[in-house]
Amino acid sequence: MFGLFSDSYYSWDKVYQREIKNYNEDSNDQGTVWFSDSGAEEKVEEYLENLASEGRLIKSVEDVENPDGAPTSFLDLGTGNGHMLFTLRDDDWRGFMLGVDYSAASVKLTDEINQSRDDDASVIFQEYDILSGDGFPNQPRAAGGFDVVLDKGTFDAVSLSSDKDFAGRRICEIYSSSIKQLVKTGGLFIITSCNWTEDELRAWFEGGNESEVDCFKLKDRLKYPKFTFGGKSGQSVVTLVFTKEKLR
Repeated sequence: MFGLFSDSYYSWDKVYQREIKNYNEDSNDQGTVWFSDSGAEEKVEEYLENLASEGRLIKSVEDVENPDGAPTSFLDLGTGNGHMLFTLRDDDWRGFMLGVDYSAASVKLTDEINQSRDDDASVIFQEYDILSGDGFPNQPRAAGGFDVVLDKGTFDAVSLSSDKDFAGRRICEIYSSSIKQLVKTGGLFIITSCNWTEDELRAWFEGGNESEVDCFKLKDRLKYPKFTFGGKSGQSVVTLVFTKEKLR
């Protein structure tokens, strides 16, 4: 997860320090998989697989027909234990993958798991605070943005923080603009949340204003089982897919 000027950094660091200890004692214990109860990760994987079967994403060089094409690149925000990217690798997605987290302990855990894997296309993990506005150091392949940017609970954590930037804005207010620069034009931003409704997420991320040159536009929503309470129906988890489009 990410944090800016906050003690939350230290709390997440403690979580991953504990998970490192557990992993060192038992390599089968690779830490918490967020939203596992809802099957969110599997739904995102299935969605990506469908796009690949339609030729809209590219899993490996063997699937590239256009000589200028390349396998789909991924950025995982608040990567935690890296489970999402490792699962995509195991499912034969061979493009450039970068997992970032502001917790150094998270990156240490993912590196240890990465080194233990029998995989000739390793995933890169890096300590990084997306809200800092800095580019990815020593990652030139990230300079042009990513085909797919993933957020599974990171915005939830950011939006719970009362921290503010130097302009007095809550950090959740600058999250959308920070994410946008990391997605290629025509690329996807896939966000999973248990704190926000679809309408609220769209209000946070969709659209733009006259000062902006690009924007996020809702492309798809993933379906989860619905429940009814007080005469209203809803779902406990929301996953939305946005595309990045040019405004002018």
